Amino acid sequence: MSYKRIILKRGKEDSLLRFHPWIFSGAIHQKDTSLTDGEVADVYTHDGKFIAVGHYQPSSIEVRVLSFEERNIDESFWYERLSSALKMRQSLGLINAENNSYRLVHGEGDNLPGLIIDIYADTAVIQSHSVGMHLAHKQISASLQAVMGDVLKNIYYKSENTLQGRDEMVMENSYLLGGKSVNNVALENGLKYYADWEKGQKTGFFIDQRDNRALLGKYAKGRSILNMFCYSGGFSLYGLRGDAKLVHSVDSSAKAIVLTDENVKINFGEDDRHKSFAEDAFKYLRDMDKDVYDLIVLDPPAFAKHRGAIKNALQGYKRLNAVAFEKIKTGGVLFTFSCSQAISKEAFRLAVFSAAAQTGRKVRILHQLTQPDDHPVNIYHPEGEYLKGLVLYVE
Repeated sequence: MSYKRIILKRGKEDSLLRFHPWIFSGAIHQKDTSLTDGEVADVYTHDGKFIAVGHYQPSSIEVRVLSFEERNIDESFWYERLSSALKMRQSLGLINAENNSYRLVHGEGDNLPGLIIDIYADTAVIQSHSVGMHLAHKQISASLQAVMGDVLKNIYYKSENTLQGRDEMVMENSYLLGGKSVNNVALENGLKYYADWEKGQKTGFFIDQRDNRALLGKYAKGRSILNMFCYSGGFSLYGLRGDAKLVHSVDSSAKAIVLTDENVKINFGEDDRHKSFAEDAFKYLRDMDKDVYDLIVLDPPAFAKHRGAIKNALQGYKRLNAVAFEKIKTGGVLFTFSCSQAISKEAFRLAVFSAAAQTGRKVRILHQLTQPDDHPVNIYHPEGEYLKGLVLYVE
């Protein structure tokens, strides 16, 4: 099949020769005037050589590359890419009796830019972050069923809020498969949790912190833990299982606190060690007494969703960590994170360093954390490394 053409400016193919999957608008010399938002297009160098095929989208990133080889973007393409993604997760032992929740497709990391697929037991949640993926979502769903087989009972499409500003497009969250009798309970390292993909944040749970939550469990024994921005209580569950003395979960969302309490209950029943608070995180930190907690988790939402917000975001990370440094017990452990893709790990580390210096505490780095292996980073697309974390020992 021959697709409409996009011609690059002379010399603008260099990044594609290094297999970077984005083509910015400034690199384009000429394009077919009938190209529409989300359409598949072939990309050629200025001297007429084919170099890539991808989804066209009139924006700063104008083409998201699907393949560097000439090929049809059809059912066989989706089947091949989804099969490759599943095979990698299986080979890493991610899918087992103790863990049936994982990310199957992580955008550029799985050579499918603009597409996220998370699996919760027998339910898949598909999320489009490009118009092209939205237009292809039914083909993707059909290929997903073919790849996963009888394991999959439900497919939920959740993209209403991921492509804002395109009012002409009808995007309704809905079930593409099943949906009549849905089990929302999934397993992560043997812990049960409710994944609220219909009304919750993102695809229903933050799978990307799985390994970091497990690490916290190793530090939990006998400690008093504060889990800030807890959402559905993921870190809190590992703290309780790790024999923490007490665990306090804080989130500004009352719905998140309800979900946290439900998750604690299905794992530990009525456990007096756990208390939850629907309060603003900064206010809770400012108002709390010193030396109450000797393990604090700071896992805020993205402070910078675009490059224009970087300066303010770094100040936010500095303020947040400074209060935690001031309040944590001597000998305490701080787990601190940034999930802002626009913030580099060097910039985040500098913000945390500045917070430590401001408070005068002695701080040592125990671990430098990132996203787990079902959120792979394409080596040709370093921007995919979005999750940054530090585990710090505070004297």
